[in-house]
Amino acid sequence: MKPTKKTTNSADAYQNVRQKLVAEMKAENIKQFLRSFTKFPHLAGTEQNLHLAKQVQAQWKEFGLDSAELVHYDVLLSYPNETQPNYVSIIDDQGNEIFNTSLFEPPPVGYENISGVVPPYNAFSAQGLPEADLVYVNYGRTEDFFKLEREMGINCTGKIVIARYGKIFRGNKVKNAILAGAKGIILYSDPADYCAPGVDPYPSGWNLPGGGVQRGNVLNLNGAGDPLTPGYPAKEYTFRSEVDEGVGIPKIPVHPIGYHDAEILLRILGGPAAPDNSWRGNLNVSYNIGPGFAGSYSIRKVRMHVHSHNKITRIYNVIGTISGAEEPDRYIILGGHRDSWVFGGIDPATGAAVLQEVARSFGKVAMEGWRPKRTIIFASWDAEEFGLLGSTEWAEENAKVLQERAVAYINTDSSIEGNYTLRVDCSPLLYKLVYNLTEEIASPDEGYEGKSLYESWLEKDPSTESKSHPRINKLGSGSDFEAYFQRLGITSGRARYTKNRRADKFSNYPVYHTVYETFELVERFYDPTFVKQLTIAQLRGGLVYELADSQVIPFNCKDYGEDLRKYTDRIYNLAKKHEEQVETYGVSFGPLFSAVTNFTEAAADFHRRLKEVDVNNPIAVRIMNDQLMFVERAFIDPLGLPGRKFYRHIVFAPSSHNKYAGESFPGIYDAMFDIENKADQRKAWEEVKRQISIAAFTVQAAAGTLKDVA
Repeated sequence: MKPTKKTTNSADAYQNVRQKLVAEMKAENIKQFLRSFTKFPHLAGTEQNLHLAKQVQAQWKEFGLDSAELVHYDVLLSYPNETQPNYVSIIDDQGNEIFNTSLFEPPPVGYENISGVVPPYNAFSAQGLPEADLVYVNYGRTEDFFKLEREMGINCTGKIVIARYGKIFRGNKVKNAILAGAKGIILYSDPADYCAPGVDPYPSGWNLPGGGVQRGNVLNLNGAGDPLTPGYPAKEYTFRSEVDEGVGIPKIPVHPIGYHDAEILLRILGGPAAPDNSWRGNLNVSYNIGPGFAGSYSIRKVRMHVHSHNKITRIYNVIGTISGAEEPDRYIILGGHRDSWVFGGIDPATGAAVLQEVARSFGKVAMEGWRPKRTIIFASWDAEEFGLLGSTEWAEENAKVLQERAVAYINTDSSIEGNYTLRVDCSPLLYKLVYNLTEEIASPDEGYEGKSLYESWLEKDPSTESKSHPRINKLGSGSDFEAYFQRLGITSGRARYTKNRRADKFSNYPVYHTVYETFELVERFYDPTFVKQLTIAQLRGGLVYELADSQVIPFNCKDYGEDLRKYTDRIYNLAKKHEEQVETYGVSFGPLFSAVTNFTEAAADFHRRLKEVDVNNPIAVRIMNDQLMFVERAFIDPLGLPGRKFYRHIVFAPSSHNKYAGESFPGIYDAMFDIENKADQRKAWEEVKRQISIAAFTVQAAAGTLKDVA
């Protein structure tokens, strides 16, 4: 950010604090934190993760933070049964198991004797031993089940389905399988999605080995947090629903396997061939659909064994603070999780290590006498992998304070998921700040020496709308900003290094959530110099600094107006595909377009007044800062979205078909989804009209918050 006028000290001093903070951060420190955080598994609810929480707490105190406290909750977690392992079998007509999938991943070299490695499982799966014919359902997306049911006439009722990981959140795959009537679902990683061409499997390369298996929860929480205490913090005094009544817990068994085992199941599938190439992975099989096995194997079936159990378990967040000198009642939160499935080499330790180095730098500058204007809260969340539980419970416990005082939330989950270029997902209010900061940070990319992060990012990933800016994504979910942004309406952002979106077709990074996510994976393949993680520390730290110390909060409302216009055009164009019905049922987007115009004008006028504000009048500045802080809050509907009451943001929500992706005007979008197949067309279009009116009201109300206060 460009220097802002200061009353107490010069603009130079202001610039110097950020430069000092950035200069204080060292790649070598991030490397040492990463090594320390990945020596042992840190599964939520285990002794090892409590030990790590205490280590983080002690370091924060040592770094000079004003306080560092452990905050506990008792939430529902899920673990495999130690004596009865989970696996999948092929059985003959007598019920004999003639093939069983492996019970664990072969451990990487040097980790053979480490205890506490949880075997691959899908947390919160139902228990059971279902037996049935197998059906291959591609990625298990909504459109995959539509293809099977509507075009191919294949019924999944009473079957066990097998879906490949990738494209969408695994919990959505499970939900879709349940809706299709399946009695169990097997998830597997196909080399097409988890192996990059020309790369060896770990440890000689960074690809997924055939025995590697992705762990992960399969809840459909829709923002509820702890399944037994939706809406309220899971403290000692809290009422809990019965475990079998928990929010979003699937009613069928779910189990993940690697591609060596999957190949054996898929090779003997009968039934029709894959409908097209988008259903074929890279295994040496024909990708037949089923149901059931072919030819002489047709009497064989699949049996799943899932004995995992759900258990109320204590988790621990670490909450640290540096109190603001001028506006201590305004909070900037930097939060990321600490719990991992196994060693957490990338997820979350590359984020936790960055959080630690940012906290250390801020602490050091604070010990030298500097104070931010506003309070900075550092958070090390627990149980993110079990449904964002630690962050959501803390948001629930502190909701009343946060909605009145929180300026912004910056997430610090994994700082790398690739090493090609920057990836940012954030509220439109933060675009300008992100662009300004990246122009002042050096690019760590090869061949971009002497250039800014902004320049390498722009060249490698330009925006689809305007080639003059790099691409920034909408916020979806899948990490700890969810409760802050989607429920409470606190402006949020996340930044990390990522793969080449256009060239790299694999999902995420290949060894995601496996035992092979180690310190060595990062050191040998992803970021040997740790300079990409350092760059992310500088950006996340820079965001926190500017938000905490700029005299005027560095949000730009005009960018929100521009995006609202884009989102309105998009949803209008979707509706136009049903021109006849739009006319028949009198559907009008006029009020929404009008509200967006009003918001755009109010934003422009607000920023005109902001330029003229008397910076020597703290009340005048505070009035405008409060308007900036509350813009995002104005997009919250207390009633929430239909069927998803904890997703309350009217402009953005996680997609109903993929929790990881963001959807704009989600209420209208969901009302129009697959509308041509709804039985009662009038009723369906009436709901579209209702959602348009809610969106129009909300945008208009948000515009009202930006008008001159008197």
